[in-house]
Amino acid sequence: MRVWRYIREPRRLSLVWRAGLASAAVLVLVFILFLVTPITVHDPIRFTEALALAAGLGAMLVVNLLLLRRALSPLDELASEMDHIDLRNPRRVSAGETYGPALTKFVETMNAMFDRLADERRIGARAALTAQERERLRIGRALHDEAGQTLTAIALEVERAASDGPEAQREQMASLAAQLHDCLDEIRRISRDLRPEALDDLGLVNALIALASRVDQQSGLRIERRFSPQLPTLSTELELVIYRVAQEALTNVLRHAKATRCVVVLESSDDEVELRVSDDGVGMPSRLSGETIGIEGMRERALLGGGTLSVESPPGQGTQVTLRLPVPTVA
Repeated sequence: MRVWRYIREPRRLSLVWRAGLASAAVLVLVFILFLVTPITVHDPIRFTEALALAAGLGAMLVVNLLLLRRALSPLDELASEMDHIDLRNPRRVSAGETYGPALTKFVETMNAMFDRLADERRIGARAALTAQERERLRIGRALHDEAGQTLTAIALEVERAASDGPEAQREQMASLAAQLHDCLDEIRRISRDLRPEALDDLGLVNALIALASRVDQQSGLRIERRFSPQLPTLSTELELVIYRVAQEALTNVLRHAKATRCVVVLESSDDEVELRVSDDGVGMPSRLSGETIGIEGMRERALLGGGTLSVESPPGQGTQVTLRLPVPTVA
């Protein structure tokens, strides 16, 4: 009964048995041919006899190759599945119907290994990005509190010297004071980009509004904001992920898109929150190989929040960056 079950369902056999049975089938076929075929071999061998043996050997090798190829085809299917594995968004390798018990067990073990590697990669990305944000905060505070205050004091002294000093130097001192104020504005901008104060003080939506308004004023790019009025309560970590992805996406629009209009959408469903940043620019070039550092950084942040990021950019039709993050359920 067990033999009949294996004959009816060969996928139950392991690869070793399949390969062995394929070779055995060829040997049995050769044995039967020797029994029923009236072939004699003389000494010395004749040309026709050598030709017949060579033809038989060739046929045996071809049949054996075809049978082995069929028996080992699950390995090719598995290799093809593994070519598409991406630890940033791993998908489980599915065991085919012809894999057999041994290869199915191997696939299950491999999926468990991929899950562990993805978890370790996520933990590593979280640690790296957390350290990066802490360093951004430290540098931003240092620029604002130390360099900013020092330059402010210098600018005041220069302005006082411009008003009280000699007439010949007033214009030069006033110009120097104006340059110092421009430098202070740039330091404030860098400090704000390093650590958005609005995100800490006013929340995600207001921080995104401030970001879009600032980009609009600085570049003239028309930015439309479409924020859902009922967003779920998000952790500080998830809010920072959304803000940084929006910031990087808008920066890419300004630098590369040559767009006149950009739409920033933030909405949510029952189990996820979605951010979309789309523009009417030239799109990403088709010759671009791999991903830019900015896109890779956005993907890493999406991974940090347990979400996904997609970039759609048909040539000449603009670009859309979509971030989807799962909303933690309240116990």
